[in-house]
Amino acid sequence: MALFLGLLIFTFVVTSILIVPFINFLYRIKFQRKDQKTKDFQGNRTVIFDKFHRDKAGTPVGGGFLIIVIVSLLYALLFPLISYLGVYIKAAYTIKEELNILFFTFISFGLLGFYDDLMKFFGLANKGIFGLRLRWKFLIQCILAFIIATLLYQNLKIDFVNIPFWGILRLGIWYIPLAAFIIIAFTNALNITDGLDGLASGLLMIALFAFWILSYANLDTVLSIFLSFWLGALIAFLYFNVYPARIFLGDVGALSFGATLAVVGLLIGKIMAIVIIGGLFVVEISTSLAQICSKHFLGRKIFKVAPLHLWLQERGWEEPKIVTRAYLAGLMLAILGLWLAMI
Repeated sequence: MALFLGLLIFTFVVTSILIVPFINFLYRIKFQRKDQKTKDFQGNRTVIFDKFHRDKAGTPVGGGFLIIVIVSLLYALLFPLISYLGVYIKAAYTIKEELNILFFTFISFGLLGFYDDLMKFFGLANKGIFGLRLRWKFLIQCILAFIIATLLYQNLKIDFVNIPFWGILRLGIWYIPLAAFIIIAFTNALNITDGLDGLASGLLMIALFAFWILSYANLDTVLSIFLSFWLGALIAFLYFNVYPARIFLGDVGALSFGATLAVVGLLIGKIMAIVIIGGLFVVEISTSLAQICSKHFLGRKIFKVAPLHLWLQERGWEEPKIVTRAYLAGLMLAILGLWLAMI
């Protein structure tokens, strides 16, 4: 555990040193959130969203890119050194295959989000450059998710779910669509949750600490080291992301981190733990999905606005109050998920 704590602290320091120059760089290249009233705004225009988030226009976007780069480079540089120094590396699976799946998820979904950010914040779609429509973005997510799920099934031989109070349930080939669904769901859930300062990144930090404990309990050194780097970078980022935020994750971070969170849970083999530890992400995407379905099938809205955090804002809750109470709820869900995972 001392090794993992040391790596977390080291990554926190490295990210803390780099993040301020990175924010200044984003300002220089004008990689910033656009005002919804500008002609090159590429997102969805909603009156209520604009009402509460107008002041966020101009804030740099792309913190997820910095985290992905730092975590990937530090792992590539330090993991061989850790092994060379005689630290015993234990993995639940073949080390190479586990690392391939982790970083393929981390980087591929990050690239998808980065491309989408470029289209939105530089207005490239309006300049005749191909931009990602929602259906194409979702299709690419599905392709990546099924590739990852297939790798989990074929290369790591994972084909089971561990159900609390029940035991292990073998799914065989049906594990692939289930795993793909979970990856897609959490990819979009974290993206939807990333709507208030510090909300998504703070809840992600809590969830990662829970999975860090589970990876340590499972003696999966490969995964524990990855989570150490990720948590260290994320905590440093969160310092600048809390209200009032100086930088946002962007789709590059939200898509990458949502998908990777799901894969971490799948690697640990605790699907129910993913759903409970990431319970607020599930609630956020469920309220959005319910809103979409009600408008499509019933011709009316269930909520005045969705997802949940925006509905609470419309009800009069202040942004810091929503985020702080979400942290407390996320903490209790993480404790509950840990308890169920260890039964």
